[in-house]
Amino acid sequence: MRVTSPVTVGRSGELTVVDEALARLRASRGGTVFVLGEAGIGKSRLAREGADRAAALGVRVLRGRGSATGLTGPLRPLAEALASYSRVGGLPADPELEPYRPALARVVPEWRRAEAAYPETMVEFAEALLRLLAVLGREHGCLLVLEDLHEADHETLAVVDYLVGNLAALPVLIVATSRPGSGAALDLVGEAGRGRTADVLTLRPLDAPGVRAVAAGCLGVEEDRVPAAVVDRLTGDGGGNPYLVEELLAAMVEAGAVRVAPDGVVAAGDLATGVPGSVVQSHAQRLGRLDPVVGHLLLTAACLGPRFSVATLRMALGVSEQHLFARLRAAARAGFVVPVGQGADGYAFRHRLTAEALLAVPTPPEHAALARRTATALENADPLLTEDRCGLVAELWTAAGERGRASAAYAEAGRRAEAGGAWASAVALFERAAELAPAPDRPPVVERLAQALAGAGELERAFELAETLGMAGPGALDAGRRADLHLRLAWDAVLAERGADARRQLAAARALMPRAGEPGEPGEPDDGMSGQGAALAVVEGHLALLPGSPGHGTPDPATRTEEAERTTRRAAEVAERASLPVVACQAWHLLALLGRERGFDHADACLERMLAVAERHSLPLWRVGALVRLGVNAFMRTGSSARLEAARRTARALGAIVLTQDTEGMLAMHAVLRGEYEEAREAVDRSLGATARLHNLSTHRYLLLTSATLAAHRGNRAAMDQELERFHRAGGADSFLTPVALGLCRAFCALMEEDRPAATAELAAVAAWEAAQPQVFYLSGSHGLGPLLDVLADRTDRTDRTDRTDRAGWAALREHTGAPAAELAWNQQFLLLAEAVLLGRDGRAGEAAAVLATVRDTCSALFPAAHHLGMRLVAEAALDDGWGDPVVWLRAAEEYFHTAGVTAVAGACRALLRRSGAGVRQRRAGRDRIPAAVRELGVTPREYEVLALLASGRPSNPEIARRLSISPRTVEKHIAGLVRKTGRTDRSALRALAGLLIREP
Repeated sequence: MRVTSPVTVGRSGELTVVDEALARLRASRGGTVFVLGEAGIGKSRLAREGADRAAALGVRVLRGRGSATGLTGPLRPLAEALASYSRVGGLPADPELEPYRPALARVVPEWRRAEAAYPETMVEFAEALLRLLAVLGREHGCLLVLEDLHEADHETLAVVDYLVGNLAALPVLIVATSRPGSGAALDLVGEAGRGRTADVLTLRPLDAPGVRAVAAGCLGVEEDRVPAAVVDRLTGDGGGNPYLVEELLAAMVEAGAVRVAPDGVVAAGDLATGVPGSVVQSHAQRLGRLDPVVGHLLLTAACLGPRFSVATLRMALGVSEQHLFARLRAAARAGFVVPVGQGADGYAFRHRLTAEALLAVPTPPEHAALARRTATALENADPLLTEDRCGLVAELWTAAGERGRASAAYAEAGRRAEAGGAWASAVALFERAAELAPAPDRPPVVERLAQALAGAGELERAFELAETLGMAGPGALDAGRRADLHLRLAWDAVLAERGADARRQLAAARALMPRAGEPGEPGEPDDGMSGQGAALAVVEGHLALLPGSPGHGTPDPATRTEEAERTTRRAAEVAERASLPVVACQAWHLLALLGRERGFDHADACLERMLAVAERHSLPLWRVGALVRLGVNAFMRTGSSARLEAARRTARALGAIVLTQDTEGMLAMHAVLRGEYEEAREAVDRSLGATARLHNLSTHRYLLLTSATLAAHRGNRAAMDQELERFHRAGGADSFLTPVALGLCRAFCALMEEDRPAATAELAAVAAWEAAQPQVFYLSGSHGLGPLLDVLADRTDRTDRTDRTDRAGWAALREHTGAPAAELAWNQQFLLLAEAVLLGRDGRAGEAAAVLATVRDTCSALFPAAHHLGMRLVAEAALDDGWGDPVVWLRAAEEYFHTAGVTAVAGACRALLRRSGAGVRQRRAGRDRIPAAVRELGVTPREYEVLALLASGRPSNPEIARRLSISPRTVEKHIAGLVRKTGRTDRSALRALAGLLIREP
């Protein structure tokens, strides 16, 4: 007989749901179907049937399965799913995937690069996998089948959760199975079901007709040939569970209680004596009939889990490959195991319950002895416990009752998960290690657990656990290690912008560190600052820059930053001497921010030092961070994004998706400043959703601000206000970006609306904010646009000449031009314009014109919107003071802003041109509808309307006047203008031309 039924029985309703999901998939609407049910109820069979139907439709199918122990390595089910596809068809070499290949290399070995050493977060990997699945499903859809989610690792569940929430508009379908009960997998399923992002199917036991159909399929007969007594017995003992029904029927056939004649007649004997009382008894009996060496192989394999590799099983048994495969073939013939996957190394028990039932056959002491022998054999054969064996050995030592050895193995597995960025798995493993560890060995494990919790973002639990390490007891951590932990947690709190928590952790660390005059750490530098002192100083320095931290809002932020810079520089030098490269990089990064006040050459020197440390100590994340900051500084100084684009390429090659997003956000802002609005819009739209999904909140906020700035630079206040509202809701209020929102965004928009008082008020708010706390950004207007507006206001407002001169005369301008922020190309253009205004006011027209020429040559191509806005502002002063060529500037600005749709500035330019006595081009509505051949003749919109009416027939001037609501005399003037512009001699010739060129509107 067959071991399993060849047909799916009793699941027509569930298969209808799967078919409907596949139909939506074919229309590029993705989704998820979760299948719940007890072991053996038919979840895998339903998933397999769905995969077969998908494949028949041309859908690409990927399959993976959770591990019975959950310790076979993070993301194992997803790695298996990708391998199931790549072994057959290979993964796509799509340009869209290029930025995500390093992240996917975690589970796609052939995509690994030597330089990609950055351990990306699970959310980064999830986004990368989402992009890959979308590419795979681009033509006919992609189906990802994941079985036994209840046994999947934490990282896999996190990735699945991410995928489920983002499939609606993608051609990707997930079908996942799980047992009911409690746990993270069921929480995921419940949340998805409540949120209507997934269909949830719960499989019920089969009724008697369903059991009959399964039995008929296994026996290879018609359903009516199965005796009622057999059906009753299978239904009663099997409880409608297809796996149990099949196992019980196999036992009946093997015992001779059920026989199938050649003509298909089924005969039933003594079913009461022929059927074991339980499946465990059935497996014990079947095991007893096998050769003992095959039975031993099956029990050892069951210790390794429902799935096992040939290599690991061979290590555990210590036999030759020839003998191993001979025994595997015998086990397969007996219906216990089957080969799995495309490779030659994978085997699995026919069902997961098969392995569980086999392990229940030995007595508990026998099981413990078997686990001990297996663990010892694996450690002896593979001392480093490579691949997935570390977690497996931990499970074996647990089953053997060896708590100390199990704890050590769990801790090692946790360390490996932590090194790969799998923080949730690391937390679970360290928790298990701490639970099993003997009392003297527990504190170091708890220390690692606290660090893993911080890495996983569970700061509250990490803080609480750190407090317990101070308790006295055997093996308690010494004060130095506890201080290190508090410093590490303080840094994590600063990164999360949790200032109060960071200060508490710093206070705890400081209390544990040696006081002045006391013996310090071994190898303490001569200057008295220890390595821990350096780490503390660096965290304190970063904390001082957080908005809302103590000290912000005090009268003299410059004093605070000078002190922070002095202490941090000392800390950087100490960290380098004490071989603390991460602390040194943190210090040089902070010094680069603080050092901008002393000039951007100084800031770049700090970043170059940070880059050198990162390269010397192989810290790829910090290396890219230095390259990105150097690229930002280069853009601000020159307007060129070349170096920042190179940093983005490096981040992509490294696989640092969040860093890549950070860089792309900065490039989007740079595109706004350069007037490349479409490019900026595309960049924001491309990254905004991904940053939200990745919880990359800092870049998400920056992109929202960039979007608001884009609207502001196009004079669209409604769109700007909408984006600023989103920016504030995302936590942008009272942040480092506040002066940018006020100056680069709101003040610039006011100028695009020709509302100079509003712009001045916004810039005054920027100055007030910056006066109360250290500055980080230098494009907010205080160092360029603000001084220009002051100079222009001083020209028109002379009611308080002394005060205005102090704020807007030569002395004030020299103070601005002598500041480091004047090095920045964006600020420099406005300062040069202010200088030209002052020169022109002093009657030095030639010098003023020369300065304007410099601005035109150096800035007009870099920042076209800002350049033309500045020229419009300066032209007004030039007209009043009689210098330069303001008519030329105004014509160019009017053309630029008319084309850009910034009507207020374009109108102001035309008004100034009229005031100067220059001719003004008509910009009536409808100009864009004039055919190019007509527009090139200089025909105005109103003249075009007259010409169109002429083309429609022979209307008189009074008729045209009535149609256009103008006077007949005005019509005569328009016709005269048309005759002149087209070179036609009379009205008839004009009508003939009109018939050739245009149609009636």
